[in-house]
Amino acid sequence: MAVGILEVDVISGKGLKRSEFFGKIDPYVEIHYKGQTRKSSVDKDGGRNPTWNEKLKWRAEFPGSGGDYKLIVKVMDHDTFSADDPIGEATIYVKELLEMGVEKGTAELRPTKYNVVDTDLTFVGEILLGVTYSVQQDRGIDGEEFGGWKHSQFD
Repeated sequence: MAVGILEVDVISGKGLKRSEFFGKIDPYVEIHYKGQTRKSSVDKDGGRNPTWNEKLKWRAEFPGSGGDYKLIVKVMDHDTFSADDPIGEATIYVKELLEMGVEKGTAELRPTKYNVVDTDLTFVGEILLGVTYSVQQDRGIDGEEFGGWKHSQFD
């Protein structure tokens, strides 16, 4: 089993549907991977076309427990006085990315536009994301790297 870092580059959104009749949206992204959740910051200025340019990271094992190698990307509208409203979501399957990363040490899904859909699968905008997986080198106790044996000579 390989252990690595799964990194999502949350770049931008385009044409996101309004969840409210009044005012503009304040979108952010919440990404779920195998029970772990990461959130981007809220873009209060971008409205329907936000820009985040943030990297979110997870510790990922491959092969790991369970077979659900996917990122659930939820685009949310931040509300100050009530619960945040879901705008929509996208799913990114990463099993092949993890397999290639284990084989080659690193693998990348270049930034790609993904359709964001509502619960009834209606198109509500798109999101631009890139995904990278890098295998970590074996580490010892407390993250210490163990190197090779070195000889010293005494004169």
